Amino acid sequence: MPSASNILGFTLLAIVIIVVPGPGVLFAVGRALVLGTKPALLSVLGNALGVGIQIVVVALGLGILIQSSPEVFFVIRIAGAAMIGYLGIRAILHRSDALEDSRDKPHSRSTILRESVVVGLTNAKTLVFFLAALPSFVSIEDGNPIIQMLLLGLIFSIIGIASDSIYAVAAGKAREWLATSEQRLATFRGLGGLALTFLGVYMLYEAIAL
Repeated sequence: MPSASNILGFTLLAIVIIVVPGPGVLFAVGRALVLGTKPALLSVLGNALGVGIQIVVVALGLGILIQSSPEVFFVIRIAGAAMIGYLGIRAILHRSDALEDSRDKPHSRSTILRESVVVGLTNAKTLVFFLAALPSFVSIEDGNPIIQMLLLGLIFSIIGIASDSIYAVAAGKAREWLATSEQRLATFRGLGGLALTFLGVYMLYEAIAL
């Protein structure tokens, strides 16, 4: 088990990385404005599950292989940007759909969860963070390094779910208030989709630029 000092240091670092609005927050807010509070919270859980897979991969040492292969890492970054952009464009195109359409196949729980897992799994920034940070807060003297990294990853996931959920609920409540006007709701749905689209474009730019 990680030492108390390592847990404290990693927790403080994770809070800074997570709470300051970044891709995860924008994704949660965008989904809340487009689909509502409950789908956004499901998206947060799906995203966390995808990130959790990254944690396991890094803890098992496979992340080093990904980092050492520029081609594989590039594909991961492009896939993540494409998924975010796709969700944003789709949200813009369907911004005027009735609220009841959330029960349709495109917005079914399984689809929302699957899409969100892909977004979390292909989040290159969290992968880089785990590759850089997890080994830094592990000590051989404290036991199995894999177990230590998994525990630290669990702490990261708990903080991430809590933080993103707060943003999602706040954005969802705003969306519910806007629902009294179909035009306003359509506008903010479009803004949510636009935020996701810009996020995807930015992620694509970063991937190509680097």
